[in-house]
Amino acid sequence: MKELSKEGYRPVILDNLSEGHRGALTEGSFHEVSLDDRDAVKRVVESEGIDAAIHFAASCYVGESMSDPLKYYRNNSINALNLLEVLVEAGVRKFVFSSTCATYGDPVKLPLDEEHPQNPVNVYGETKLVVERVLRALDRSHDFRSVMLRYFNASGADPDGRLGEDHRPETHLIPLVLQVALGQRKEIGVYGDDYDTPDGTCIRDYIHVVDLAQAHVRALRYLENGGDSRAFNVGTGNGFSVREVIDSARRITGHPIPERVTPRREGDPAELVANSTRIRSELGWDPEFTSIDAIMKTAWEWHRAHPDGYAD
Repeated sequence: MKELSKEGYRPVILDNLSEGHRGALTEGSFHEVSLDDRDAVKRVVESEGIDAAIHFAASCYVGESMSDPLKYYRNNSINALNLLEVLVEAGVRKFVFSSTCATYGDPVKLPLDEEHPQNPVNVYGETKLVVERVLRALDRSHDFRSVMLRYFNASGADPDGRLGEDHRPETHLIPLVLQVALGQRKEIGVYGDDYDTPDGTCIRDYIHVVDLAQAHVRALRYLENGGDSRAFNVGTGNGFSVREVIDSARRITGHPIPERVTPRREGDPAELVANSTRIRSELGWDPEFTSIDAIMKTAWEWHRAHPDGYAD
């Protein structure tokens, strides 16, 4: 919302706050609404005069998606359809969707480009792919134009110190590692060290949240300028292993950060790294934070200043 406001947009936020925080709502007008309440969503869209939508709301934990698939299909797929129905009926035809590299599944080739086969290996990826397919169908049937942004690993914090990462429970690697540095956790668990990677741990492409936010603004401008429906990877093209992330945290925090290897997590591919040529060339997007230390530094500054997160 901060980046949208800087670019002159008037953000209208719909969130049920089941996983979000009031303290993060620093811009725009807010409506506490759940997407499973179709009538409430319709009232907000009509009363606020919405002319474009960016859809972030979803459950996003790979492990949980495998143990509770009904929750993920309901929240990520069915609730997205509720929103799309309201938008189509209201005549809104510009839509930016937070998708995921998890729609690709196990890589056939690396880095992953947008033409890579989409064969998800976890329920989270499957539920996002469902929505992508619906969006392609709506493009044909209703001239409903969308940009599907396939995120890699969103990470880091607002360099201004206003916004950071706070999940309950926390499952993301960088904040978990920093909790060890803050004394809130004894050690960091490493999910498997026997992958076919240089150090045996999973490799991921970490994308800073500010760079990610700016990708959304550029996607919206693209649609406003008449761009066709399109999928774009949002990643830096740099892969870092779990152990490289832990080593970065040690450098940035000065803490030894003990680690303990645990069994692999179901649904985790060994390596996911983006080919981001398309978004760079077609949207003019150029990420600022490309090293793991630069990303880690912003996260550490926020977590050190907010050890209890948003405390709400």
